[in-house]
Amino acid sequence: MTKKDKKAIVLLSGGLDSATTLSIAKNEGFICFALTFNYGQRHNIEVESAKRVATSLKVKEHRIMSIDLAQFGGSALTDSKIKVPKGRNNAKMPAQIPPTYVPARNLLFLSYALAWAEVLGAYDIFIGVNITDYSGYPDCRPKFIEAFAKTANLATAAGVQNRGKFKIHTPIMELSKNRIIQTGMKFGVDYSLTHSCYDPDEQGLSCGKCDSCRLRLKGFAEAGLTDPIKYQRTKQGGISN
Repeated sequence: MTKKDKKAIVLLSGGLDSATTLSIAKNEGFICFALTFNYGQRHNIEVESAKRVATSLKVKEHRIMSIDLAQFGGSALTDSKIKVPKGRNNAKMPAQIPPTYVPARNLLFLSYALAWAEVLGAYDIFIGVNITDYSGYPDCRPKFIEAFAKTANLATAAGVQNRGKFKIHTPIMELSKNRIIQTGMKFGVDYSLTHSCYDPDEQGLSCGKCDSCRLRLKGFAEAGLTDPIKYQRTKQGGISN
């Protein structure tokens, strides 16, 4: 079987990183099945972005799973009582785990992806984790990915019966946001379809102030490009950052 015959599950949030990861998987010749989660996040507009990205990049199938992590809270993304940090420059983004961390999110997402992968006979799973610009999330670290890959091959019938070996691909793990954007542009990502903001307004406009927005804007600036999405405006008419 050639790589062009191989299937891959791609975790697709609708954000810049996951869209680029999907484009890389397709460029490597994989038949891509995209998996998106509506997990009770305050910024669920990203699900609509994921739909647009999946259509634009012509995935084989796109599934949206609902799991309500808001029942547990514990994160600024699932609990409205916890504030999303805003206005911090990169130097002020601490190495400690930020309040936007969602407990066990990537562990859960990868587990769902693994279940679908085993059913499909797909042994490749792509996830757009990144540690270069901001490494405060424990479930984005290489050690976690390596540990999950080992578990995947121990916890599945396909793994123990040696029908195939599951591999977790993290193609943008060590890329700067600048490089991620340049890579996506090369592979046909339309970034106007993506969404990155942790705290958009009711119209879905990005705040321009949260960590995710600031890293995104920095990446486009360093790439010499203008971010194509819309941001909230101040009374003076500028981006609210």
